[in-house]
Amino acid sequence: MTAGRLAGRTALITGASRGIGAAVARAFVTEGASVALAHEATPAMTDAAERLARELRATGGTAVTVAGDLADPEGPAVVVDKTRDLLGPVSVLVANAAAAGHRSPYQDISVQEWDLVQAVNTRGTWLLAQAARDDLIATRGAIITLTSVMVRTGQPWAMPYTASKAAILGMTRALARELGPYHVRVNAVMPGAIRTENEVELEPDADVVAATILPLQSLPRRGVAEDLAGAFVFLASDEASFITGQVINVDGGWVMY
Repeated sequence: MTAGRLAGRTALITGASRGIGAAVARAFVTEGASVALAHEATPAMTDAAERLARELRATGGTAVTVAGDLADPEGPAVVVDKTRDLLGPVSVLVANAAAAGHRSPYQDISVQEWDLVQAVNTRGTWLLAQAARDDLIATRGAIITLTSVMVRTGQPWAMPYTASKAAILGMTRALARELGPYHVRVNAVMPGAIRTENEVELEPDADVVAATILPLQSLPRRGVAEDLAGAFVFLASDEASFITGQVINVDGGWVMY
């Protein structure tokens, strides 16, 4: 598979076993990219990543799986190095993986939980960008980070996650300034309430969540992972060659600014 807007690019997608990461991987392969599906080294996530890789290869695409622990300070570099060994230099980095923590009032959050969320989401994104820097400069590539509408809405009982996603927003802009002189673009996608496997595990009854979410949106339907894929393809492609330091909201018209 060589045709498409991302032909010739090698994309590393973290958190690619399912949800948004898996949807992005499918869209990237459709557009001609080779993809590395980075995932947690748990049996469930390894199995999901391997199944997705087989699915993508069956369509004629190039897909490999890369296990790694982004909470480990060495983990991001390991993931980047494995990707380079298997597919060549990374030209698109999608920093999608995230730890959410438990929903609880801020006074009940433990230091351990706070540190884990920051380690995966904030430090992990920084270290991925650091490890892939030379590749991205050599390929004039792109970084796409993941933030959240929770940065704008200030929802309660999710302070570690919200703080990490706000930090990623600042990091995206700082990276865009630092990497811009090397023709590397850095942008963020800001998802709204997306019905993914994670949400299903937390609340199997879709109607219960919809009753809360739909009144907040302009569009009267739930978002799914596939709704975000087009934004990622656009930001990774030459169509976005003069766009950097920006945030694209994909939230059904929830947050407007």
